[in-house]
Amino acid sequence: MADKGWVFVTGASTGIGRASVERLVADGWQVVAGVRRDGDQPPTSTAHVLVDVTDAEQVATAAKQVTELCGGQLAGLVNNAGVSIAGPFEGLSIDEWRRQLDINFFGHLDVTRQLLPALLAASGRIITIGSIGGRVASAFLGPYNASKFAIRAWNDSLRAELAPHGVRVILIEPGSIATEIWRKGNEQADDLLGRVSPELQQRYAGQVAGARKVAAMVERNAIPAAKVGAVVATALTARRPKPHYLVGVDARFQAFLGALPTSASDKIFATLMRPPKG
Repeated sequence: MADKGWVFVTGASTGIGRASVERLVADGWQVVAGVRRDGDQPPTSTAHVLVDVTDAEQVATAAKQVTELCGGQLAGLVNNAGVSIAGPFEGLSIDEWRRQLDINFFGHLDVTRQLLPALLAASGRIITIGSIGGRVASAFLGPYNASKFAIRAWNDSLRAELAPHGVRVILIEPGSIATEIWRKGNEQADDLLGRVSPELQQRYAGQVAGARKVAAMVERNAIPAAKVGAVVATALTARRPKPHYLVGVDARFQAFLGALPTSASDKIFATLMRPPKG
C-alpha cells in the first residue's frame, strides 16, 4: 500500500485517538501517536512522541519532533486529547474550569499553532474531535460543554482563515462513544459530590439522580471508538470533506433537539432528566 503521508494524533493512548491511529495506519498513513507516557502508544503507530497538551514546553518539543519526522510536510493533524469535568456549577472550583479548558481547548490551539507551518507546507488537514456537546449543553456538564462550544467556534473561524491557503479544517462531533473519558468523568463527578456540603448535595439530589439515569442509558447505547476512527479516515481523504461530521444516532437526535425553539428543547431535556421513580 502506498504511503499517503504523515499524520499526528494527540490523545492516542486510548479511545478515539487509539482507534484513529489504528485505522489510519491500516489505510497506509505514517502516524505519529501523541501520548503522555512511554508504553501507552498503540503498537501499530509509526512513531510516538510524549506530550501533555497543557505543557507548553512539551508541546513545542513534540511539534519539533513531528516536524522533523515528516520532513516539514504534515498531511494531517488530529486534535483528540480531552477530559470531561462534571458537577453542579456552585460545586466546581475555577481551577477545575481552567483545567477543563486548558486540556480540551487551549491545548488544541497550542498544538495546532506549533504545527501550522508544516500543515501549510503540505496543504494538510486539521481534524478536531469535538462533541455533540458543542451544540447542545446539559445540566452538570458546564465545563465540558463550554470547552466543546469553544472548539466549534474556533474551528469555524479557522476554517474560513485557512481555506484560501489550502488547509482544510474539519470538526467531528460524536455522540456517546465507548471510551474511558466517561468513566473517568463519572469518577470525578462522584468525588466532587462527595466533597460538597450536605446542603448542596440535597439541593441537587433529584437532578443528579435523573442525570445518572440518562448517563446509564447513553452508556448502554454507546458506539465503538472505531466508528469515529473511520470518520477521521474519511475526513482525511474525501475530495470535499464536510466542515462538520456528526457521528452516532444520539448525536443526530441531539442536533435535532438543539435546532428546536429553546423552550421546546428545554422541556424535552427536563423530561429526560426526571429522577427515576421509586
